[in-house]
Amino acid sequence: MQEELSSLVMALSKSGDFEDAAARTLAALMSLTERAIAASKLAGRGKVLRGMVHLRPSGGYLRLAILEQGATAVQTAGSAGARGAPSLVSATAWRSVVQHGCPVFIDVTLGTLRPYSPQSPDKEEELLPGSFGSQESRQSFLSRQASHVCVIPLPTLGSGIGGMISLEADSPAAMGQDFVWRECVEQLQTIAKVSAPYLTGLPFRPAPQVEVDEYLPVVGASMANLLPILNVFSQQEESILVSGATGAGKSRLARWVHARSNRRKGPFEVLDLIAVPEDLQMAELFGWKKGAFTGAVKDSLGSLGRAEGGTLFIDEIDKLSLKAQAGLLRVLEERSYRVLGDGAGDRSADVRFIIGTNVDLREAVRAGRFREDLYYRINVLPLRVPSLDERRDEIPLWANYMVGRRHKEQFPQGQARLTPEAEQLLSRRTWPGNLRQLDNIIRRAYTLALVEHGASPELTLSEGHVSRALEYEGATGEPGKATSSVTEAFRSAANAFIAEAKRRGTSLDLGLAESLVGIVLGQAVQQMGREDAFRALGRENLLKNRNHHKVLKRELEKVEALYKELGEGSSPFAALLEENEAA
Repeated sequence: MQEELSSLVMALSKSGDFEDAAARTLAALMSLTERAIAASKLAGRGKVLRGMVHLRPSGGYLRLAILEQGATAVQTAGSAGARGAPSLVSATAWRSVVQHGCPVFIDVTLGTLRPYSPQSPDKEEELLPGSFGSQESRQSFLSRQASHVCVIPLPTLGSGIGGMISLEADSPAAMGQDFVWRECVEQLQTIAKVSAPYLTGLPFRPAPQVEVDEYLPVVGASMANLLPILNVFSQQEESILVSGATGAGKSRLARWVHARSNRRKGPFEVLDLIAVPEDLQMAELFGWKKGAFTGAVKDSLGSLGRAEGGTLFIDEIDKLSLKAQAGLLRVLEERSYRVLGDGAGDRSADVRFIIGTNVDLREAVRAGRFREDLYYRINVLPLRVPSLDERRDEIPLWANYMVGRRHKEQFPQGQARLTPEAEQLLSRRTWPGNLRQLDNIIRRAYTLALVEHGASPELTLSEGHVSRALEYEGATGEPGKATSSVTEAFRSAANAFIAEAKRRGTSLDLGLAESLVGIVLGQAVQQMGREDAFRALGRENLLKNRNHHKVLKRELEKVEALYKELGEGSSPFAALLEENEAA
């Protein structure tokens, strides 16, 4: 074993990407399992089918690599040649791996899941109703001839878990047993631990070019890496949990998934809970009969009824009341529900669920605002949508798409675009409101361009149009309305700094981030005057000691250094710096 580990480490050290490291790791794990089968009483009556590496940190799935028996290279989710939709390991298995921090053994035929615990080898975890034990999950594995599965946690630096490795085998003769997993699990764990730094740290191979469509007309590098796994999700029937900031595009992704699913010919229904009063949530979800409550003047199908045979996207799930959460849990587990005021009995729910949220549901569970059983029931296929600040390469592309789409409503054969300078101005901004905020800016800039140039088939939005549109945002976003807190704005600034560091060919010194103090101070001085600014920002003692000129100079010089490093010329505070030195 030691010699094999040494060879694996040497091979992994030469791997240049995640895919190559995954192929080497899975080959070693499958070879070890095959030897264990040959040495067991199941020799000739069991075989390894495939192995998978699932990268899924807390935010959701990032990558899925599959190595079929006899293959030499892995397939990634959505890659050419992938055989249909791979079976993803159940939410119950993932929950058990995270909670126990140990491997789990699954007997697919019996639907049992057993965590490996050397201290308590016979301890068996009770399955959550409707999770791995659901007919959909079990049938998905059986259709791939997998009767036994071993899931091994993939550790990260520290004590975290950044994913898992699953090994699938076929051995009907071992039904009711742990197959050979118990005999070789410690060696499997050792290989996983040795491989983990490479699997979680190496870059991905460039994603294949993604065809844009009406739902995702713009796809940058970050989204291109996520869409293959989302394409796999679209082929499943289990619930998808899409998390991400408001306005980041969760609804677009939900429609994209539906359009690629087996339910694409069925309806796509949206239930945005932020627009539904709490006392009407049950009615909007399940529908009602005339007279069921005050105001029910006619029958209504409800979202479930309208989505029958298709997909229901429930957005802002954290806004769902605890009472309605209990009702939704029943639908997910039993696939049936009752219309309010209907005495005819339950109706079946032939619906695929996609759930959207912009909050940390785990924190909501800890705070008692969200049911834990419902959280695990919807967190089957999780995915996090990056914010627009994390997808900065998309900003000019989205801006041109938005203005072009709006212009074609008036001039179907016309064209509208932004100048390169206007694109650069937008790219330098942070976008706490994401695509929704960018669309508002483009609307204003487009209107300003029409006012200046008149209605014309050919229209160009200049830097001046965009600059004036941005002025309406002020310090808080939309006029008269704060769109983010100070902490959110600072996080957006941090995201922009990180994005620039990743974009550059050379490093970006972290010390330049200290210029934020100078930006705040310079902005305050321009708005309130030097002395009032220092008082407002808690530096009145510097005024008493007459040291405020020196402090202002030091901080503004940091801002100038940042602008110089980014190649953006002088900062907006250059004149203030000169004035301060003269004083």
